[in-house]
Amino acid sequence: MSLSSTLPSQLHRLAAFTDRADGGNPAGVWMGETLPQVEAMQRLATAVGYSETAFLTPDHGDQWQVRYFSPVGEVPFCGHATIAAAVLLADTGAGRSFVFQTPVGAVPVQVEEQEGVLQASLTSVEPRQAPASEALVAGALEALGWQAAELDPALPAVKAYAGAWHLVLAAATAERLAQLHYAFQPLKALMLREDLLTLQLVWRQDRQLFHSRNPAPVCGVVEDPATGSAAAALGGYLRAAGLVAVPTTLQIRQGEAMGRPSQLRVTVPPTGGIVVSGGAVRLP
Repeated sequence: MSLSSTLPSQLHRLAAFTDRADGGNPAGVWMGETLPQVEAMQRLATAVGYSETAFLTPDHGDQWQVRYFSPVGEVPFCGHATIAAAVLLADTGAGRSFVFQTPVGAVPVQVEEQEGVLQASLTSVEPRQAPASEALVAGALEALGWQAAELDPALPAVKAYAGAWHLVLAAATAERLAQLHYAFQPLKALMLREDLLTLQLVWRQDRQLFHSRNPAPVCGVVEDPATGSAAAALGGYLRAAGLVAVPTTLQIRQGEAMGRPSQLRVTVPPTGGIVVSGGAVRLP
């Protein structure tokens, strides 16, 4: 069921991809009867200061219109704010199954309770990939202070999409991923030119477990502690490149270096959208 047409306008704060308030990625979730003007949404997202704030209004049935704003501008899709919004809707009695009508298309979301914690699973739009040019990779490595020899040749660099574009760069070692000190403005400029939302920097510990760090200067933050859209994009890339046997489920650990540990579960079916799952908890 949908909430009443008299839904009061209200901002909520949640942490997604965690079961604790000091973990995961904080997101703002605004719900109201109608969406505010763009300028008002931007002002609120800037004031909230999280990497993204989602703005929701009921449409019909289980449908919700959703837009996402970072502190510095609108973004096409945000995974962690989607998880947070779905958990909030379920927690407030709006149901357990939703379709978010986002700027990039319809994103179905299911919510279930596991060991007393609400868990949401989004199904991304159809993932796709594009070549990462030599100039893009060289520019990213220069801004990061990384060397090409420090990349994992088994996971070639690629631009990957599942609602937003990300550059996937795989470190050959955990030690390389652990050292992240980059040139903020040069990397931001490069990412704006390439229409990238984050860099998806990963280290593959084993077949099922990835560690990730996501610089996000275009969102006005140095690093994102949990990035659902990048997780979906990574799943789509691994499937398209034949680097995983499908169907499969992967685990991504992110945010640990920031003191906000996050757990993202990525289910990769043989075809179609990638499923990204995680919990969310309210913040004070």
